Amino acid sequence: MSSVVQTYQEYRSSQKFRKRFGIAVKLVIALILIFFSIFPVLWIVSASFDNSQSLATQTLIPANAGLNNYKDLFGLNPDYEFGNLYYWRWVWNSIKIASITTILSISITTMAAYAFSRLRFSGRVTMLKGILLIQVFPSLLALVAIYLLVFQIGQIIPAIGLNTHAGLILVYLGGSMGLNIWLMKGFLDTVPRAIDESGMMDGATHFQIFTRLLLPLLRPMLVVIGILSFIGTYGDFILARILLTDVNKYTLMVGLQIFTAGQFDKKWGVFAAGALIGALPILITYLALQDQIAGGLTTGAVKE
Repeated sequence: MSSVVQTYQEYRSSQKFRKRFGIAVKLVIALILIFFSIFPVLWIVSASFDNSQSLATQTLIPANAGLNNYKDLFGLNPDYEFGNLYYWRWVWNSIKIASITTILSISITTMAAYAFSRLRFSGRVTMLKGILLIQVFPSLLALVAIYLLVFQIGQIIPAIGLNTHAGLILVYLGGSMGLNIWLMKGFLDTVPRAIDESGMMDGATHFQIFTRLLLPLLRPMLVVIGILSFIGTYGDFILARILLTDVNKYTLMVGLQIFTAGQFDKKWGVFAAGALIGALPILITYLALQDQIAGGLTTGAVKE
């Protein structure tokens, strides 16, 4: 008996046991995290096929599964009436606003980061600290101020006032550029200045150095900032709900809220179906650019 105990203690203290035990612990933690990540998605998929329209009796495998929620969402059911439904218009509005915001944010952010990283001018450090300080305060604190500001601007220029996509895009740009400028500047600081100096020796201007030499090296960070900006704008609800009042101009997140706004008439199944389809643009964007996100951050820079 003592020999068995001694053998067990020796095996337990061996390096091989510790390695296997560590791998087992990591696998258990990974499985728990995967479960918590996948379970909400599976629940939404199940709710989208459940015709009961209730979360209280929702099960992972619905007993009365069907496609009625999708027919109601797309207006294929003539007997279904639930206010004004413009689902595809809401999807298009979200994609349009997110795409324009992403393109403008990347353009302005990249040029501003280049100026902060490569140029030396009075107030540069103060402006960088001011941008960082503004990001400390939660955006919810500025909701009233943003509403009043957009309202007053709309009195002068109606095209960028309340209930306009242009006004919403401008608000998104103001809120996203602070952090993005710091991210892009940090990446630019890692690019050797020898590239700039070689371009200047050949007679290139700052704009030519930026567009022809540095911009190709910034592609990994441009992709990261673009995805973060697109996802954040596409999934925003609060600002869009405050600034947009016309149901035809709603974004997808604001439009889906209609299905859960009623006190006694909530359409959770239709809501789940709309949310599931609405997640496809983000999923497609991520899958199309995942290689550049995973491997692009470690390539493209010149080492001295």
